[in-house]
Amino acid sequence: MNSALNIGRLPHGPRNLITDVPGVRVGHCTVDADGCHTGVTVVLPPCRNPFTSKLTAASCVFNGYGKTLGLVQVDELGTLETPIALTGTLNVGKVHDAMVSYMIGLCREDGFDLTSVNPVVCECNDSRISDIAKRPIGEKELFEAIRSASADFAQGAVGAGRGTVCYGLKGGVGSSSRQMEIDGETYTLGVLVQTNYGASADLRIARLPEDLAECDRGSIILIVATDLPLSSRQLRRVIRRTSVGMARLGSYIGHGSGEIAVGFTTAPRREEGSFTAQRALKEEMMNLPFRAAGECAEEAILQSMLHAAPDVMRDGTPVRTLREYLRDRDEAGE
Repeated sequence: MNSALNIGRLPHGPRNLITDVPGVRVGHCTVDADGCHTGVTVVLPPCRNPFTSKLTAASCVFNGYGKTLGLVQVDELGTLETPIALTGTLNVGKVHDAMVSYMIGLCREDGFDLTSVNPVVCECNDSRISDIAKRPIGEKELFEAIRSASADFAQGAVGAGRGTVCYGLKGGVGSSSRQMEIDGETYTLGVLVQTNYGASADLRIARLPEDLAECDRGSIILIVATDLPLSSRQLRRVIRRTSVGMARLGSYIGHGSGEIAVGFTTAPRREEGSFTAQRALKEEMMNLPFRAAGECAEEAILQSMLHAAPDVMRDGTPVRTLREYLRDRDEAGE
């Protein structure tokens, strides 16, 4: 069970994870060998084959200093047709290729040949801790992450978060969820983050030495999942509010950092002849998922740091954790 922080007004889901959205699973593969401290994390939608059961999706680029693949088609068609993968920057192409292989195999099992597919692969640059040029993440690692996917998953310095640094402290993978009651029904929204950004002097919850991270560079990826019925346009409005969570912790979304959000809803769409029918929340009710996205993003970022373990950069510089700094602050009576 993931402990919840006292952030915001909305109730947490039972796990306080993105997997509180029914059917969503998360898996990791972590590599710690030959100077490489990196990995891959996958977010799997509920459907066994997302290519044949496409979900409504959207993306939002706050600052585009990133190497993400697949967002052009997501924005054009408003659908997601593969799991979402997170990894280190120079592994993006290899993970994309591995996801193509995975989807070809999945579709062949279902009796048809795949001739086009749009994998979504996102990244953070973990070169401060990992020998990024060795590019150790490929098909074996992606398939392992997919096989390990479950509703309960580790946070912190695992998978895609193994080698990341956030506000000059150890970053990683973090998650949180919120529940929303609308017309007597309970809906869930969850966020998963890969944190690798932030200037240390900007972090609002701790007094950090400025020289830990003098400028805001790196990246943060935010994945939003919900079972609330939303159109692609509405979903994009919701995932834009993850920037509220970033700002509440002190981020200014710096020039050298890639802040990118991708989201999907598991709410079903009905095919009616040549048309698609889809329920969508009334616009005047959108404040509720807006709040959920902001609260989840803020808490998920903190969870990524609170679950992380101390590390060492490639140049020998120690990387402390947020938990250590908060403990030191409490002991000093500040």
